[in-house]
Order: sequence, then C-alpha cells, then structure tokens
Amino acid sequence: QVQLVESGGGLVQVGGSLRLSCAASGRTDSRYAMGWFRQAPGKEREFVAAISGSDRMTSYAEPVKDRFTISRDSAKNTVYLQMNSLKPEDTAVYYCAARGTTLVVRTSRGYDYWGQGTQVTVSS
Repeated sequence: QVQLVESGGGLVQVGGSLRLSCAASGRTDSRYAMGWFRQAPGKEREFVAAISGSDRMTSYAEPVKDRFTISRDSAKNTVYLQMNSLKPEDTAVYYCAARGTTLVVRTSRGYDYWGQGTQVTVSS
C-alpha cells in the first residue's frame, strides 16, 4: 500500500506560479511511476503529467507542456509539479497518483493509488 498526500495548492493570479508536492509513504521502496491529474467542476478527470519509475521519462498533456514540470526527490519520497504561467483554465483539483510499475501511462485507470487532491484556483 502507498499513501499519497498532496500539498501546495492555493489561489494565484494569472501568470503566477505554484509548486505542488505529493508525499508518498508506505511501500515506497519500489520505484513507482507517478502522475498528476486534475478535475475541474463539471469535467472529467484529465491527465496532466507523469514521470517514470526511473525518472528518465516524463510525459505532459498538451495544454500544460512548456509550462509545467514534473520531478521527483527520491530521498524525500516526494513528487513535485512546478506550474508556471498559470491560466484560469488551470483551475481544478489536482490529484497525485502512483502505479505499481515503472512505466508511464496517461490514463487514470492505469494508477493504483490516489491522493485526496489539492485545489488550485487561478484568478483573472
């Protein structure tokens, strides 16, 4: 079992930045692939970014490419999502997820563990 806790969300103005953190505990000895998803009101949960278990591969959704960066600090068992140049359409609850293999996937069904989410609101 892996427990995930997100933090770092909040209210930010258009063009601003936030860094989300996802702290993992439990069976963190394995190098899980990790992902970030988001869900806006009235919309389905969508893929944002992912990092492989080896950290060699990352994947981003087109709307966030070149603005968001996913990274991992293995010593802290923490994955980050650096979000720059934020737009109102980035407003959503952001979820961290882990899957029991090292390979990156972009679908929510591919993930085994989920955090509770952290709210990001971008105001104009």
